Amino acid sequence: MRHILDRIYGAAAWAAALFMIGTLVMILLSVTGRLLDFHVRGTDAYAGYCMAAAAFLALAHTLRRGEHIRVTLILDHVGPRSRHALELWSHAAGLFCAVLLAWFAVHLAWQSFQFNDISQGTDATPLWIPQTAMALGTVVFAIAIADELFAVLRGEKLRHRAADAEPVRSE
Repeated sequence: MRHILDRIYGAAAWAAALFMIGTLVMILLSVTGRLLDFHVRGTDAYAGYCMAAAAFLALAHTLRRGEHIRVTLILDHVGPRSRHALELWSHAAGLFCAVLLAWFAVHLAWQSFQFNDISQGTDATPLWIPQTAMALGTVVFAIAIADELFAVLRGEKLRHRAADAEPVRSE
């Protein structure tokens, strides 16, 4: 199961990277169009859709790598039993919020599909298409938080929570 979940998180991260490239392509197309005096309809909207898709699809992979911001001010000053209880509570609360977000994102995409809702811009894109990437990203993120919650329940020490571990990136 671990292998399958890691592959799902990795696939979502690769999709996020592709959407980042899509954002770059749309921006370059828009800039080039201004310089060469031609216009491609919807480049601004598609850049926004790609950026949103990249952000939501990257959530689970970022969580698993320990690169989400964690405020450990209290956790660092309590005993192991209190720390474990606070970890359980925070993961359960995070899972609740992630499931709500996923539910409403999926519901929004489904409603947009049912009502054939289209964007207000000149591109007239059916909104369920970009909303699907957001919904998929939130569902995978909820799965990742559930995965972490079960790891905490089993008493596993996750690799990004090692006391001596340095942040993967420090910018």
